[in-house]
Amino acid sequence: MSHNPVRPWRNIYRRASRQIRVGKVLVGGDAPISVQTMTNTLTTDIAATIEQIQRCAVAGADIVRVSTPDQESTRALREIVAESPVPIVADIHFHYKRAIEAAEAGAACLRINPGNIGDARRVKEVVKAAKDHGCSIRIGVNAGSLEKHLLEKYAEPCPEAMVESGLDHIKLLQDNDFHEFKISVKASDVFLAAAAYQQLAEATDAPIHLGITEAGGLQSGTVKSAIGLGNLLWMGIGDTIRVSLSADPVEEVKVGFEILKSLGLRHRGVTIISCPSCARQGFDVIKTVSALEDRLAHITTSMSLSIIGCVVNGPGEALMTDIGFTGGGAGKGMVYLAGKQAHTMGNDRMVDHIVELVEAKAAELEAQQAEAAE
Repeated sequence: MSHNPVRPWRNIYRRASRQIRVGKVLVGGDAPISVQTMTNTLTTDIAATIEQIQRCAVAGADIVRVSTPDQESTRALREIVAESPVPIVADIHFHYKRAIEAAEAGAACLRINPGNIGDARRVKEVVKAAKDHGCSIRIGVNAGSLEKHLLEKYAEPCPEAMVESGLDHIKLLQDNDFHEFKISVKASDVFLAAAAYQQLAEATDAPIHLGITEAGGLQSGTVKSAIGLGNLLWMGIGDTIRVSLSADPVEEVKVGFEILKSLGLRHRGVTIISCPSCARQGFDVIKTVSALEDRLAHITTSMSLSIIGCVVNGPGEALMTDIGFTGGGAGKGMVYLAGKQAHTMGNDRMVDHIVELVEAKAAELEAQQAEAAE
């Protein structure tokens, strides 16, 4: 909200972490928390994969992960990387040669578990490829695929087993003098994931990638991720996030940004504050908000917009937003600019008028930012 002062009770104090680079994106330290997603196309379908990456980038994705399960996929990766507007993470699981091929193909990061790709010689070869080609590495621990000896030791997936697995993988990289890594300890159970991440945050200063894995469909997975990731972010834990949904990856990006925006950790696009509507509404709030979300999706400049159906809460919410509209009577309502009453507007022209105001405000803010940067 561009015209509001910073309030101490809104601040989240982030855990101190080392900073690494994933292509052009800085992760950790004082860098913004980045939003990631993963393609769900066949990697060998180069055109479809590039198209999906580009749509995710338009939605705001900072980094995109691509699965590379076979040699045909790592061959395709070279062309995908060349066309991608954002850094690409190659998803590797068991075959160390795929990791080497992905590094050679231009991947900005390798998602691996060093302990799963073979003996010390193979780990050393992968680390050398990462060093030679400027790749970082993401250690990806998952409660559903813990090592056999840890399951035998702890009897079941638990935070201690997940953190021990992560620290074992970290040691393999550090033993090879490799420090450009981030780490995740994901689980589909919110409580398990949260507890593991809290323990991990105390055990290492590595950048942490947050995720509630296999969270579910668009609605259920969004709620689950918001609870799990939101609580961890609120505690200051997390340097990059991925919302895992059984949905279009673009939706993952949108939800990721909404989680960060709700905590004041990232600011992108228009934040709409709207009422659920009731019999007091002076216009169709639900239909109006839906139309505005669609027509303002192209705005990337951060600003706030309140759409309230009546004068009970409308004026108060408008005080806190850049632009506001509060329903009144006789088919019209009040437009607010920077918290102050500006003029009345008929409900029939309201959507078009608000879009014009938002676009003008975005242009003004962009010009101010450009001037400040000179």
